[in-house]
Amino acid sequence: MWPYTSGVEKSKTWRDRLSPSWRFPRGIDNRVRRRFKGNRPMPTIGYGSNKKTKHLTPRGFYRFVVSNVKELEVLMMSNRTYCAEIAHNVSAKKRKSIIERAQQLDVFVMNANARLRSQESE
Repeated sequence: MWPYTSGVEKSKTWRDRLSPSWRFPRGIDNRVRRRFKGNRPMPTIGYGSNKKTKHLTPRGFYRFVVSNVKELEVLMMSNRTYCAEIAHNVSAKKRKSIIERAQQLDVFVMNANARLRSQESE
C-alpha cells in the first residue's frame, strides 16, 4: 500500500532537503508519480551524497561557522579537518581580527576575502 503520510514527515533527511509544501503525488493519472519522461523527478534515496565525502568542501575540509575570535579557538587542534567560515553578519573590523588569529593558529578561512577587498579599495 501507499504510505499515507505526506512524504515530508517520513524521515529527517527528507525534511532538510524538501520544502514543507512538497507532498507525495497520489493521483491515479499523476505524471510525476508514474515517472513519465520530461517531468520532475521524485525525491529518492539515490540522490544522496557519498557518506565519506558528504559535507566536505572541495579542499577536503568540513565547515565551521565562526562569529568571533573565541569561537575560532575551538579549531586549534582540528585545523587539518575543519576550516573556518566567517558568519555573514560579522563586521569588517571583526573579520580582520578573526583572519589574523586564524593565521596564527594555521586555520584555513573559507571566506577570508569577503568584505575586506571592498574596504581596501575605498
